[in-house]
Amino acid sequence: MTATRLIVVDTTVEEFVARASGSSVTVRTPEASRLRDLLLGPEVTVTSEQPDVLHVQGLNAEQIGTAAWRAHLPVFELALHQASLEQAFMQLTEDELEYRSAGASAPAEVAA
Repeated sequence: MTATRLIVVDTTVEEFVARASGSSVTVRTPEASRLRDLLLGPEVTVTSEQPDVLHVQGLNAEQIGTAAWRAHLPVFELALHQASLEQAFMQLTEDELEYRSAGASAPAEVAA
């Protein structure tokens, strides 16, 4: 088997994973609505399933923590969620797979 395309990436592992998988940050604060207003922007998505928890895409934990600190908003949790290097690579190359699994099949019987 020979490569038909070669991709060379000049980046860190962290940057590669973040770009390929779309990392997010979970923020827990009693001031979720105020923090949401501060964080929203053209490249930033903020969602929430609980009144005191935000899920932020487009900013890193340092940027979110700094914005909360400057606005004097308490933060009780600030957690980065991102894929593993393997998951990011598989997501980046999913359209380039040459061989795919046909799904689960029964094992073939072997004659003795």
